[in-house]
Order: sequence, then C-alpha cells, then structure tokens
Amino acid sequence: MIFNIQRYSTHDGPGIRTIVFIKGCSLSCRWCQNPESRARTRDLLYDARLCLEGCELCQQAAPSVIRRALNGLMIDRQRLTDDHLNALTHCCPGQALSVCGEAQNAEEIMATVLRDKPFYDRSGGGITLSGGEPFMDPALSFALLEASRQQGIHTAVETCLHVPWRYIEPSLPLVDLFLADLKHVESAPFRQWTNGSAKRVMDNLLSLAEAGKKMIIRVPLIPGFNADKASIKAITRFAADRLQVNEIHFLPYHTLGINKYHLLGETYAAPDKPLDAPELLAFAQEYARERGLTATLRG
Repeated sequence: MIFNIQRYSTHDGPGIRTIVFIKGCSLSCRWCQNPESRARTRDLLYDARLCLEGCELCQQAAPSVIRRALNGLMIDRQRLTDDHLNALTHCCPGQALSVCGEAQNAEEIMATVLRDKPFYDRSGGGITLSGGEPFMDPALSFALLEASRQQGIHTAVETCLHVPWRYIEPSLPLVDLFLADLKHVESAPFRQWTNGSAKRVMDNLLSLAEAGKKMIIRVPLIPGFNADKASIKAITRFAADRLQVNEIHFLPYHTLGINKYHLLGETYAAPDKPLDAPELLAFAQEYARERGLTATLRG
C-alpha cells in the first residue's frame, strides 16, 4: 500500500526522481514527520478548519463512528473499518476528511514512474522508494526495483533498516543507492525514542557494507535524543570506521509535521521547537570531515 507518489524530486538521490511512499514502519519515532506512514493500513485524517457547518454527509456515510459535536466531529477511530473508510473516501466536499493510503500494484505504480523516464535519462535520476519503511512491504519493493532495473532506471531506497535482513536481501542486486538512517548507536535512547532496536539497524548496516552496497548515511539531529557532540561523534565514527562510507547527511530537526498528528487524533511527543544550534551543526560537519567523510546539511 502506498500513500503518495511525488514526481520531480531533487532531494532524495541523484538527478530528477520520482518518490514512491510505501505505508508501514516498525519504528515509532517521536519526531516522525510522516505519522500517516506508520500504519500498514489506511488512515483517516480530519482537519476541523475545513469542516463545513451544517454538513452531515460523513455522518450519513458512517453513522456508527462519526457524530457532530460543538467543536467539530467526534470520530471513534478504534472502530473504523475498511467499509467505513471506503464510504468516507470521497464524501467530504470541504476535504476536511481524507483517507490516506491506496492499494496499488507494481504495474500501476510503474505507469506513473515511467512518465518521467526522459527526465531520469537526462539528469541521472530515477526512482526512490520511501515511506514509512519500504522494506516493510518487501514484495512490492522488490517488484518496483526489479521493474525499474528492467527499464534502465536508477534505483534508491530511503530506509531506517529496522526490518529482518531477509526482507532486504532479495532486493540487494536491484538497489543502486541506499539512503540509510543512523539515528543512534546506543540501545537505551534508541529504544526510548523509537520503540526499536539499535542493534538491528546497525547489524543491517554492517551487512549492507559487507555486500559492497553504496550508502549515504543520514542522521536526523533531534534535541534531547542525539543532538549533542558525544552522540554525533559516536554515530560518525561508526559510519566512517565500521561502515566505511564516503558521505553523511545531517538533518536538523524541524516541526513541520506537528499538524499531521492533530489530523490523526494523536499526541506529538517530540520537542515543539526546531533545532537551533548552528555551532553544533558546524561541529558535526567538521568532525565528519576529519573522519574522511563528505558532510552535508539537509533541511
């Protein structure tokens, strides 16, 4: 299941690219900017600002899970079913309600990807699988990578690598570039902030390095989690010494995804202000360069 296809991207691999966003992730990062990507099933988003006063179409479509209150709609999300989501998909004239997630097979997705093949050919671009975590759906990821390879399209995968290695391994020959997250190298803070295993991620990174795959390491810098010199040093040393990669990207924390949590009826548990630490960012770049890495700041 996918939740978006973004064409003409220039930030997720070389050249002009099409990004295919696949739903599902095994982590629950507090700062996740795409919370609608985490569930493998469809989500219902509700924006009260767009709700039309007096409109009852959604209540008529799904009366057992939606009712109107003084400040908007009350949605019983625990009881939402596929039938409810089907009924709500196109019922809201103001777009206050929207369903995130669409079942498409590889052939349907590739029909969109191939529209821009001339741009890939001229710019050295291609397809990037993102998410969520693309390898949470290993069959779809493999099919898209295989179809792209058959068309001579450069392939990249944005991944947190928090999946069993058997989900990744079949796709190895089909991936030209891994854009791989390395959030932390210490188990306790990683589990506290993501509900995941740092060891699983690092083991998979080492397996990619052993397989000789090209990787760019990406480090989201989160206040209170890893936006400190000790964490940056440890992450950079692992990337340079153990993985022997050439390039690392530091991604300063921002809060652009906060509103999505409100739309999903969820609480945002990360800091409410962006990272404002120019000296720390300068340190991260300089330390990475000292370790022989090309270091880049990405917004």
